[in-house]
Amino acid sequence: VQLQACGGGLVQPGGSLRLSCAASGHTFNPYAIGWFRQAPGKEREFVAAISWTGDNTYYSDSVKGRFTISRDNARKPVYLQMNSLKPEDTAVYYCASSPVVALSIYDYDYWGQGTLVTVSS
Repeated sequence: VQLQACGGGLVQPGGSLRLSCAASGHTFNPYAIGWFRQAPGKEREFVAAISWTGDNTYYSDSVKGRFTISRDNARKPVYLQMNSLKPEDTAVYYCASSPVVALSIYDYDYWGQGTLVTVSS
């Protein structure tokens, strides 16, 4: 499975961005998608995750209420809508796939290349 994350960029505090994660390759089996981020000098951390069917979603406390993860269809791209962005949201954002929805990076086996989000005035 190959994952392609895109949609990052520079945005002012309070602004919005939408990231997308598209999967290709051997995507025959169900997979959940998680978004993680890594700021300079910090460890990679969980942001949000969505199950194969889209029925179950999970968020870190730091983004709950501001970010929304979604997927229209099990084999379509997964989106991360980010609103009310803050400077502390600045990081490289990665999407990853897992056989089951999970919150730990260790449960994800395929990773995209990352897309940079910079929140600054």
